[in-house]
Amino acid sequence: MKYETAGDPMTGLLWTRKATEKIARELQREGIMVSAKSVARLLKGMKYSLQANRKKIALSGAGSRKKRKERDRQFRHINRMRECFAEQGFPVISVDTKKKELIGNFKNAGRVWRNRPRNVADHDFPSYAEAKMAPYGILDTIANAGAVYAGISHDTPAFAVDSINAWWEQHGQGRYPRAKHILILADNGGSNRPSSHAWKYHLWDSLCRKHGLTVTVCHYPTGASKWNPIEHRLFSEISKNWSGTPLSSMETALKYIRKTKTATGLTVSATLNRKYYPCKEKVPKELSTKIVLEEYKIFPKLNYTLRPSN
Repeated sequence: MKYETAGDPMTGLLWTRKATEKIARELQREGIMVSAKSVARLLKGMKYSLQANRKKIALSGAGSRKKRKERDRQFRHINRMRECFAEQGFPVISVDTKKKELIGNFKNAGRVWRNRPRNVADHDFPSYAEAKMAPYGILDTIANAGAVYAGISHDTPAFAVDSINAWWEQHGQGRYPRAKHILILADNGGSNRPSSHAWKYHLWDSLCRKHGLTVTVCHYPTGASKWNPIEHRLFSEISKNWSGTPLSSMETALKYIRKTKTATGLTVSATLNRKYYPCKEKVPKELSTKIVLEEYKIFPKLNYTLRPSN
């Protein structure tokens, strides 16, 4: 189940690709005699839910079968990389930008126990907000520790890499003092999309050259972001923690992020980033050609390694 779980970052709902019969058989092979019905009860207790199919994908024929096989192959590759890095004691981090939040006295979905309702603005106009927060998160999947860097500018590749660099300087290098390699799990879009030259350049410049790290990146296939661990292990917990509470100030938002904890021992830090990041950054050709990048044979656009030097 370790790498077969996905989840909704807003509701915390979890699901798995494995059937209860298959899980029961695997447990029986390990000497744990359990039935499929018992597995179903255990999954329900772990907040998993049965999910019905929805007709949303406009694909048919051999092309769709090929894409499904490619997705599964990429999932298997990511699982192998996670195991390989973890066995060697190298950090494995899952990264993404959480849904942007308006800071002000606005309605926040959810309910909390009160003796009277709290009145908030009847419209969520961005012009009325103190700021629009873009929370970029880094989940250390081995240490079960999260770090969120709340930007108030634009969600750009430079902002994403600055957040990862800050995590390494504040947490990573102290937690993994001997590590020279790092694995990053990222989505296929947004500020850490694989097609962005700025994303790759800033990773190489800020992590590889500055800290001497070899950085391997694995991107989840298009439409598979919910399988990225940060979505259901960090972002959903933050959403549940501030559910029903207006994010009336940046201080309030950061406080609720920092207070996010789980029964499994998750801890979270939060830092405000006031730096301005311009949109549509273009990396000059003379800089992009300096990047030392090796693509994997399996889906080279989704899997690559950046090195400090040749």
